[in-house]
Amino acid sequence: MTPDLILPSPAKLNLFLHIVGRREDGYHELQTLFQFLDYGDELNFTLTPGEPGVRLAEPVPGVDDEDNLIIRAARALLERAQGDLPGVTIGITKRLPMGGGLGGGSSNAATTLLGLNHLWQLDLSTDELAGIGLGLGADVPVFVRGHAAFGEGVGETLTNANPPEDWFVVLKPGCNINTGKIFSEQGLTRNTPRIKIAPAFEGDASRYRNDCEDVVRKLYPEVNQSLEWLSQFGPARLTGTGACIFGRFPTESAARIIWESKPSGITGFVAQGVNISPLHKKLTELK
Repeated sequence: MTPDLILPSPAKLNLFLHIVGRREDGYHELQTLFQFLDYGDELNFTLTPGEPGVRLAEPVPGVDDEDNLIIRAARALLERAQGDLPGVTIGITKRLPMGGGLGGGSSNAATTLLGLNHLWQLDLSTDELAGIGLGLGADVPVFVRGHAAFGEGVGETLTNANPPEDWFVVLKPGCNINTGKIFSEQGLTRNTPRIKIAPAFEGDASRYRNDCEDVVRKLYPEVNQSLEWLSQFGPARLTGTGACIFGRFPTESAARIIWESKPSGITGFVAQGVNISPLHKKLTELK
């Protein structure tokens, strides 16, 4: 059966990630710079008028369908919609590692929200969709809005930004990181001074850091080794709480040269940073 709609579900990088405080509810206050990559998963949507409801074409290994953010996003939209809607089967081509700090699950949720808003002709605004997205996860709104952004709060207060669209080598060390464990570590920096927005717009994020990196390096030797290797060629950094790391390069050819020389056994990819999400470019073409 030919899908009715095929959409990208791009990765993001946190070009820096500062923890500036802790709220009474236990959540950490962040300042971060989000940029998308022209690389990610792909979702396809097939309407099933004779079969109501939402379902995955195939389960995602290691994730129960009920917990999958794609299903949760689709059901959240169904709850908002008025009237009978045709059912939908959603397929996924998975390229992004789970739990890598690249926002794969959040991006899948955003692609589902925007894709079904289009297919079901719900005409919900970006603000409404971002509000639904925030109920699914703090990183979902930036993917819904589709513009590189300076993020504050738990990452949901967004101001558009335009960092340079450089090339990145992204590596996935052979470990999975428990985000809750990182944020509960005693040694985690939680009091980085707040920065004003302006420097984040100027693009050079290399003078900033990821406050999770020291703790992750200590707990996960594989991440430490990968960072040490990649940092030989320029600034290398953790994205989110990892495990993925990235190095920034001015050209694709420079990035590919480093990629070709990576140690065996490390997976990853080369991609360009983009300030407009590939998802939104595709949806604009469909209008």
